[in-house]
Amino acid sequence: MHLTVRNLIWILELFFPPELPVQQALYVLAVIISLYPLVRLHLNQMDEAYRQSPRKGWINSVYALLSRAFHEEASDPEAWTAGVNVAEEYTEYICRDLERLHTLMGLTENSNLSDPNSFLFRPARRILCTTRMNCKFCPPSHRNLVPSLRRKRHGKSEQRVWLLDSTFRWVSADLVVGYCATCKAEYYLTKYYPDSITKKAGGPGQKRQQVLEYDAEYLRVSKHGVWVHRDIARAQENSLDCFHAGWSNWAKWRLFTEHFSRRLLKFHGKADGFTCNSHPATKILVEAVRKAIGEDGGVIRKALDHGCMDCTHAKRFADEEVGQTDGHATEIAGSEAGPAGPIAPDAAPLPPSLPSALPRQLRPPPGSPRGYCRLSVMDGKSLTHKKCSLDECHGPLYNFKNGRFCEAHLGEYEAKCGTLSCGRLVHSDGALTCDDPAHIDWHKKFVDRFHRLSFPGVQRVIRRQMVETDDIVPRLQIELENLGDTPGGKVAHTFTAKTTYCLQSVQRACGYPIGWGTCYRSESTPQVLSLMNKIWAGFPNLRPGFMAYDKACDLLRHIVTQDGNDLWIASTRFIVDAWHYINHRTTDILCRTRTNPAPTDGSQPDLVITQIDDNGVVHKTRAFNTETAEQLNSWLNGFESQLQRVDMQVEKKNRGLADEFWDEVNGNV
Repeated sequence: MHLTVRNLIWILELFFPPELPVQQALYVLAVIISLYPLVRLHLNQMDEAYRQSPRKGWINSVYALLSRAFHEEASDPEAWTAGVNVAEEYTEYICRDLERLHTLMGLTENSNLSDPNSFLFRPARRILCTTRMNCKFCPPSHRNLVPSLRRKRHGKSEQRVWLLDSTFRWVSADLVVGYCATCKAEYYLTKYYPDSITKKAGGPGQKRQQVLEYDAEYLRVSKHGVWVHRDIARAQENSLDCFHAGWSNWAKWRLFTEHFSRRLLKFHGKADGFTCNSHPATKILVEAVRKAIGEDGGVIRKALDHGCMDCTHAKRFADEEVGQTDGHATEIAGSEAGPAGPIAPDAAPLPPSLPSALPRQLRPPPGSPRGYCRLSVMDGKSLTHKKCSLDECHGPLYNFKNGRFCEAHLGEYEAKCGTLSCGRLVHSDGALTCDDPAHIDWHKKFVDRFHRLSFPGVQRVIRRQMVETDDIVPRLQIELENLGDTPGGKVAHTFTAKTTYCLQSVQRACGYPIGWGTCYRSESTPQVLSLMNKIWAGFPNLRPGFMAYDKACDLLRHIVTQDGNDLWIASTRFIVDAWHYINHRTTDILCRTRTNPAPTDGSQPDLVITQIDDNGVVHKTRAFNTETAEQLNSWLNGFESQLQRVDMQVEKKNRGLADEFWDEVNGNV
């Protein structure tokens, strides 16, 4: 027996008030259907002779669940016919005839009630279409209205596609494409899809370009009409964030690429101007996104304006700080290690372009803006990836599984001997050397360079070598035999792919990430300076007042040596973070007099504050946290969620800057 329209009308008229909203009536009806398994258990229990009371066992749960379905109406008596709360009365009334109701609805033991709504309604086919009402590109025209979108009529007006919905079920759906008739002549039929807009801005022969829709609910993952609900992509993202799942588990999915391309472009502020070929292959889309956000680095534009109580302070001046000048120039405030050591007598003098002493920071005249200062922190992180085997090439590998070259050098070097000085062809397919016995023997020893050293043994050797060389990147140094007159460590070869050296990151003192860049061969000062110039290119007024870096003295020396009038010298003070400063050389006068992170002699009042403990004792301490780069690097190791939720943390901890702060620093008080 199937539920007919006549039976449904009879049930609604008999058991539900006529003033009850349709949505709530259908909801209660779905609850009644979902109670069928409990009613069967109750009837089965009542068949036992000793069970006499009708209100025992399973039926109590039926009463409670049905009463809960009427809970909203219980708080709104006007929704009922009598104008009073009669939810309990209707619950009792319905429960008396639940068995008959279920029979009337056609429920049987074989009914699938995993989704009660599906028993009432046949699921409608999903319609996939754009959420835009008007053209994105056309200006207002007649009556100051933007042209509306039309339904595309060429070919099939509706296309049947497959959709993986938010419940991980494959369903059939209809795709309807729109277009703008006004800009048709200029853009050659601009098409509006649910996840993108394609247009052809150019003459004949030009490829169609694609503009992404960043808040799309559905994403296309195949040219053959396969779409996926965005919630599936969010589930992938949550698995990375919350469960630390490896990204490679999802990287082969086109959905992963589509979703994170939109996320990255929005986060880096590149969403508005991004275009690529329409319906591109995964590789083409990834290359376009990488080019947009930065191939060897990136910057988060909104981070340049970020300010909170942990990274932005009002300016402090020497004539305001009482008791701040009784310390030592090489002593770090808040450090128990004491002075880092006196300047050696044979210390080299300061570069000529630097003044012999820092000027005292005095208060501005009354009524002038007080100003503020920000501190950023920079450090290298040993997050590396493989690249082309040629040292001078920075291209990614064509084959990341076991490849050695990028796409540009694959054809030229794949069939040549791996010893670069040779240049001859390999002796057979799959070989890496020519037929020279010396090259074959050296390659064999290179492959067997670890001998019987176990993996824990390799780790111990790497740790020891890192301590000896003060290197941040774990690299195993193996002694190789000479190849002719060339020392083993100097032999240029392409037997394995090379790796980048480190990832250089920049963030505020509060931990808010600003930008990043890749160092390919070493963490050299020219590369670091180039990264800084790239991040703040076009925004010189947003450069931080202080930059903490473990090699700040070398960086400052490089800047003043290359250009004594560099803007960085006037805009930013470079300081060494507190942890590394203690071990810096006493023979470096530039390091001792310019890069102290918190000198206690009063020369840098912005870096030192005084605090009073519970016993009334006054202590000098550092005004900023200079170790956030190390902390950010540790977060990156575990894919910690702090990296994605810095804004939420600032708001949650009430560390934002109030309007009173900006009034003070801008001289509005």
